[in-house]
Amino acid sequence: MALKNNINHSVCRWCYDDIALEDFLKILNNIGVKAIDLVGPSDWDLLKKYGLDSSMCNGAEISLEKGWNNKEYHSTLIKNYTEMIPLVAEAGYTNLICFSGNRDGMDDKTGMQNCISGLKEILALAEKHQVVLQMELFNQIDHPDYMCDSSAWGVALCKELSSDSFKLLYDIYHMQIQEGDIIQTIRNNHQYFGHYHTAGVPGRNEINNTQELNYPAIMCAIVETGYQGYVAQEFLALQEDKIKALTESILICDV
Repeated sequence: MALKNNINHSVCRWCYDDIALEDFLKILNNIGVKAIDLVGPSDWDLLKKYGLDSSMCNGAEISLEKGWNNKEYHSTLIKNYTEMIPLVAEAGYTNLICFSGNRDGMDDKTGMQNCISGLKEILALAEKHQVVLQMELFNQIDHPDYMCDSSAWGVALCKELSSDSFKLLYDIYHMQIQEGDIIQTIRNNHQYFGHYHTAGVPGRNEINNTQELNYPAIMCAIVETGYQGYVAQEFLALQEDKIKALTESILICDV
């Protein structure tokens, strides 16, 4: 289908795990999607076969709950990311996901200082390879106790690290639930947002008129910031034809 190319469209692999990856990549080629999120090194050759970008690489993280805010996990994370960053760059990709981890009783100031000290151990390597570490923002309903649960906390971390190789993965679904004010937040903080995820609120379903967010307006706000990265669909389709739902959502976002 013909797309306007003001938005670079991607899609999160896990939402379509019931479709074999190669079959799914063929579908993405047919509908004009350029990239796929949350795929690790074992599948990159297949992506290259179909000319698709790995728009958000994964595989270095431990889990959402065990992240950079806890020094207990730093040695493992530093090893994982030190090994993964060159692989991402060698494959020709840019973005690598990371997580703050849960609070587990820790205050946010301590957690931030731990994130800073740990991430500084790998930032020079990321900068050298022009890889961007992207910490995802989550809401407290779906992921209770996760520390990076507000744009303000995440932006403060970005400012402390002061590196083009560290950004936030701004998940619109999560932040609508957690704090709202999506468009103004994007306008105020877009320089710290390196990637976007979508889904309908409530329910993480289709982004059509069954939910409360005005995605065309949000996409226009993103375009107005001069953003050149990807926007990845990350919703769970309610309708039986999941590819039809994906196509419709891409067209809604294709402003």
